[in-house]
This record gives sequence, structure tokens and C-alpha cells, in this order.
Amino acid sequence: MSSAGAVLDRILADKRLRLARGEYSSLGPAARTSDGARFVASLREPGIRIVAEFKARSPSAGEIVTGADGKVETFALAYRRGHAAALSIVAEQDHFGGRPEWVTRAKRISGLPVLMKDFLISERQLDFALSLGADAVLLIVRALSESELADLRRGAAERGLAAVVEAHTADEISRAAAVEPDVLGVNARDLATFETDVAALAPLAAAIPAGPVRLAESGIASREDVRLLAAAGWEAFLVGESLLRSEDPEEALRELAR
Repeated sequence: MSSAGAVLDRILADKRLRLARGEYSSLGPAARTSDGARFVASLREPGIRIVAEFKARSPSAGEIVTGADGKVETFALAYRRGHAAALSIVAEQDHFGGRPEWVTRAKRISGLPVLMKDFLISERQLDFALSLGADAVLLIVRALSESELADLRRGAAERGLAAVVEAHTADEISRAAAVEPDVLGVNARDLATFETDVAALAPLAAAIPAGPVRLAESGIASREDVRLLAAAGWEAFLVGESLLRSEDPEEALRELAR
């Protein structure tokens, strides 16, 4: 088994343990109602549409934001001022150091539509996302069987949540497209080496059929990266680490979208 496969297996095992303990129960109606249509519409607006991400750490990069829990609102406001199309909040606790309540806090302070990034394997997590006020959820092709992916995509639609279905390869793009997602994301990170190759993303846009928003993910760090991908047909861009490590995330975001 590859190191990447082992990491994913550990993440999913920990997720199943949390579910078995009864976690991810709905918190009741959210203060701000979920609106999947608004999330998708924002990504479809003219211009460079950036989904700005907040995360504490990752298995590949280690710690990214020190004291992340105290900086959620600071980054969310900077992203709003920098004209992000939406926010991506990494809520996974065990391997990314996230907290589900960051979704609620970021949405409340920014007013922007929010994607909750976690490893979803149960419809209970969809209800939980709804209770946090998330507008979109991430479904990872590699983490789910075809039937699980179809069921969760359908469950998201029934709840008014946008589904961002993430692939890593051309074969996974076909599986993702089969469930007719609102947004089809392709991650530039090679799960065998954990390295990112933005240039390798460019030709994959053509493999995505008409319908979903084409979202390029990972490794995007410069205006040149955005230009390259936009010219290839990518419509929106998820950017995290380069913004999180910058001295001025608001200005860094503005520069990407110029």
C-alpha cells in the first residue's frame, strides 16, 4: 500500500470511529441557512473566482497556521476583503487539526458561502454540515465506492447543499462526472508523492463534461498559475497554503484575482 493510501485509510478509520461514538449529530437549525445554489452561483460569476481556504495543518505540510482556532475570523475577514468567491474551511479534526464550528464562525463573520471540507462517508455528516450552516460539502471519489458517492451526492442535493466532488486522475473524473456534481474539482496533489503539479492540471479541464463548475485545487500560488489554468478551461480555483503563509492574505488574494 502506498503511503498516501495508508494516510487516507487512517483518516477514514478515524472518521468511522467518531461516527461510531455518536459524533456528527445535527446541532439543530443553523443561524445562517445553507444555500448551495448561492455557493455555485458565486463560482459562476465573471472574472477570476477564488475559493479561499483556511486550515490548520495537513499530513503533507505539517503545521500551516499556528494557533489556528484564534485566527478563523481574521482570515475569513481578509478573504472577504480580498474578494474571495467563497471560503473553504477544513474541518477534519484528527489529521488536519480542524474544528467543525469553524464553518459557522467563518460564515458568520464573512457572509460568504462556505464549503465544509471533511471526509464524508455518512449521511449523518450531511445533516451535521447543514446544522453548521455549510453551503457545500466535499465528496472525495477515492474515499467512496460508486454507490456511496451516488448516495451522498443525492443526499446533499435533497438538503440543498452543493456537492463539490473531488478527483485526482482522469479515471476519477469520469466517476465524479457520473454523479452530476455541482462542482467537479481536480486536485493537483499526487497522492503517491504528495507533490503538486499545477501544469499537469491544465489538460484535465477538457476531460470534464459540460455542466459542473470546473474547480482547480492545490498548488496554486501565483497569478501565472491562475492564467495558465484559466486558459485551459478551469473556471474557479481553490487556494489555501499560499494565502495562509503570506504576510498579507488579503493582498495575496487580490493579486491572484487581478
